[in-house]
Amino acid sequence: MMVADTHNDLLMAVSARAPRHWAEFFRSRWLPQLRQGGVRLQVLPVFIDSQFRPEGSLRQTLRMIECAHVIAEGNADAVALCLDAAQIDAALAEDRIALVLAMESMPGIDASVELIPTMHRLGVRVASIAHWGRTPLADGSGEDATGSGLTSHGVEALKEMERLGILFDVSHLGVSGVAHVLELATRPVMATHSSARALRDHHRNLTDEQIRGVAGTGGVICVNFLAAFLTENAREATLDHLLDHIEHIVGVAGIDHVGLGPDFMDEVLRDLTPPCCEGVSSSGIDNRAVIPGLAGPGGLPLVGEGLLARGLPEADVRKILGGNVHRLFGKALA
Repeated sequence: MMVADTHNDLLMAVSARAPRHWAEFFRSRWLPQLRQGGVRLQVLPVFIDSQFRPEGSLRQTLRMIECAHVIAEGNADAVALCLDAAQIDAALAEDRIALVLAMESMPGIDASVELIPTMHRLGVRVASIAHWGRTPLADGSGEDATGSGLTSHGVEALKEMERLGILFDVSHLGVSGVAHVLELATRPVMATHSSARALRDHHRNLTDEQIRGVAGTGGVICVNFLAAFLTENAREATLDHLLDHIEHIVGVAGIDHVGLGPDFMDEVLRDLTPPCCEGVSSSGIDNRAVIPGLAGPGGLPLVGEGLLARGLPEADVRKILGGNVHRLFGKALA
């Protein structure tokens, strides 16, 4: 079954190497895992770590975008960096993995909305405007207590993204910001890596009302695999916790509006974090806790097997694993 993964931070790990090693490191480390997991459509977020903020954000954004282009050019037999639906379909027809560039919270842009077309020219086709905290565009979910919607620049960014054909990503956006986006959006929006708040009461997860709202735009909610967002006891997370979130969102949004946004962090953090340091982020999330067998993309077949074992029809499982995201991209990136 075709798998679409809407959030894998592998660019962080690859771009940390010297540029001359980018293409080969991806080929040796990540390509086998993607193939093992059946990934045919991979969204590559550009996330700027705190060490680069704020002064180096734009430079690091451009460096990671360049890294994605080098990966594609150096592995043209296996992957293709796609700018529209036709290129995605062509890559799939040629048995290559379709790569799609995304930006997470856009720290290199901030209030300079006039640079969003520049990012579009460089290949970005999915973007969010906040992470954990406050940005010039909106507040992240860690700032829910402010009750803030999008700023005027954030509203302008949404309009510009819709004009250009960049999919708006509500993952990480604060609850008032999500409501504001759903009020203003005229095109489908998506959540690239968010789970169900009804099952795990964490601000990074979406409420049932938000899930219905995203589905109402024609968008897709892609379930986050990070153990800390699936159950309070992250170190005891199992495949069943993940499947529970998937089935809950199917029940709320409908079978045509659910996908996978794994957010595999363990290997990326092992590459980037000195051995001296714990796997707990500054936000208090245990990023190293993983579901057994799902530390990386190679384990993705377990999800399909688990859903089939629960009695979901094969056609529905195909939609969840990748069909829904492929359809959304086919419409939004036409």
